[in-house]
Order: sequence, then C-alpha cells, then structure tokens
Amino acid sequence: MQRDEASILLIYTGGTIGMIENPETGILESFDFQHLKDHMPELKKLGYAVSTYPFNPPMDSSEIGPDCWMRLVRIIADNYQQYDGFVVLHGTDTMSYTASALSFMLENLSKPVIFTGSQLPIGMLRTDGKENLITAIEIAAAKENGMPVVPEVCIFFENDLLRGNRTRKINADNFNAFRSYNYPVLAHAGIYIKYDATQVYRPVSRKPLKPHYLLDRNIAILKLFPGMSSQVIESILTIPGLKGVVLETFGSGNAPKDDWFLKMLKEAVERDIVIVNVTQCVAGSVEMHRYETGQKLLDAGVISGYDSTTESAVTKLMFLFGHGMTSAEVKDHMNCSLIGEVTISDKLTINY
Repeated sequence: MQRDEASILLIYTGGTIGMIENPETGILESFDFQHLKDHMPELKKLGYAVSTYPFNPPMDSSEIGPDCWMRLVRIIADNYQQYDGFVVLHGTDTMSYTASALSFMLENLSKPVIFTGSQLPIGMLRTDGKENLITAIEIAAAKENGMPVVPEVCIFFENDLLRGNRTRKINADNFNAFRSYNYPVLAHAGIYIKYDATQVYRPVSRKPLKPHYLLDRNIAILKLFPGMSSQVIESILTIPGLKGVVLETFGSGNAPKDDWFLKMLKEAVERDIVIVNVTQCVAGSVEMHRYETGQKLLDAGVISGYDSTTESAVTKLMFLFGHGMTSAEVKDHMNCSLIGEVTISDKLTINY
C-alpha cells in the first residue's frame, strides 16, 4: 500500500468524538477542531496533510437529517479536486442514515468518504475515538497503483471498514457499535489494514463527480407488531402527501393476512404510494414468495426491499422521489442496486 503524501479533508459535524472534559466543571464540551493536532499529536506521525472543516455549532447526530446531508455533499463537492479523501466525524446514532444518503447523493464518487466517530469522547483516557480517527484517515489516504483503495462511502468503527449503505448501529454501549450483516467487511484493521478488494465497489466508468441535492421527505416507516390496530396503520398510510413507506415486516417479509390490513395496503398502492418490504431481523433478506403471508403482500402491490437496511431504504426513497420520479419509476429503481446497497443480480443503469 502506497504511503505517498496525501491530502485529507476532515469534516467535523459533531457527536461524542469531538468532546473534551472541561477541567473546571467536569462537563463534556466540544473543542475547537482547528486545534485538532494539539489534542491529537499522533496525527503528525501519519505524514498526511490533514485539513479540518468544523461545523459551527457542532450538531448532535439526532438532529442531523436531509439539510445536513446536502451540506455535507456541498462541502465534499466544493473541495473534491483539492483532496485525495474525506473523513467525516459524525455522531453514531444516525451515522448509518447519513452514510446511506451520501452513497446515493455522490454520483460517480471515485474517492474515499469515510465516516467515523466514537462511543467515548476523544478527551477521555479510554476513548475509542483516536484509533477510529487515525485509521479512518489512513484508509481515506490509501492508494494502490495511484488509485484510491476504497472509492466509496464507508463507515469505519472498531477495526472494521463497512459499506455505508449496508450498516446499522447495533449497540449503544460497546465500542463495536456498527455491523454490516448482509455484506462482507471491506477491510479489517489489526496490526495491518487488510483490504478485501473483491468486495469494494468501483465505478464502471470514470466520470466527474455529480453531486445531488434533491430529496423528498414524504417518506414513513411502518414497523409491524402483533396486535397492531387498524387505526395506527391507517394514520400512517393516509398521511397527506405521503409518497413512500418502508414496511418493516417479520422474518423473511411476512405480515398478518387480515383482510382490512391487506385492503389498506392495496388502497395505498393504488394511490401511488410505494411500499417497500424490509425485514425487522438484523440479518437476512425479504423473500415474499416463500410463505403465503408474504405472497399476500406481493399481491397487494408491496415490493421487496431484498436485504436492504431500513436506513438505506428510507434514504433511497427520499433520493428517488426527490428527483421527480413517478411511483412506477421509483419501483423500478428500488428493484435494482444503484450503488451496492442491496444484493440483486440484475442491475439497472439510471439517468438522473
């Protein structure tokens, strides 16, 4: 792996990693990321040119949404030619949503965009933030034969590099906060960083970066549970302006066969609402042909989300409807892999 001088833009949005303890009060506070090297002298040993772009004020990840995603895309697009890679420091709670969204919004990406953060503030003695940050920078700077090793949007956390739109946060307390259950790890950091080049997404052709800023927020998540009342389901499916629903079902895509439930779904589909079936399980794929209960959903017009995460399905719907696509067009694009977010053999080429 080449160790040539690389230039990295470190974008700090907020989150636990950017906290330091006030020696007088003991309260955790955000510190000035312009002085990052003062707090992390280890960065000087990397030999990379690291510039910082802090959000002012920093944002808790629970407050980050489409406006912030657009802001991040703008920062990356405006600085794309000046840097070899990008590292985004982000709170862990919604990191999977942001990474998923940016994977769609950064069309023709050919440089690494690595998200990371920490479970403990960087100013604490046992913080996981330093290791996560240093390794994320190394990955963002890594090249092979002059080309970036990982030219896609990823999350690096606790030794593993994961495709961003395949991740979900699975632990609120431990350092191994993220998993990619339905797609292999792209790299593992031990004594050395070992990449699995066969799993890395690479552009079919080299084209200039095409940033996208159009998102439609008229999307909802409907998580099924036993005993769910018709009033709850109706209240969601009749939201004014609703365009898409991520339906979290049981097992391999199963749901109750009650006539009233299937009728509500069918009527929503007839109103051009796109309903995407994803499993509530942390791993596995939706197979609606497998059981009668799943087949009933298919008959009602619900489409498969395959092995997509909820985070990826939500942001993908926002992205597709944001580009003015019809419900039929959105369904077509949900039935293909745009940027490696689902496991489908047949791929569809899109013209945005």
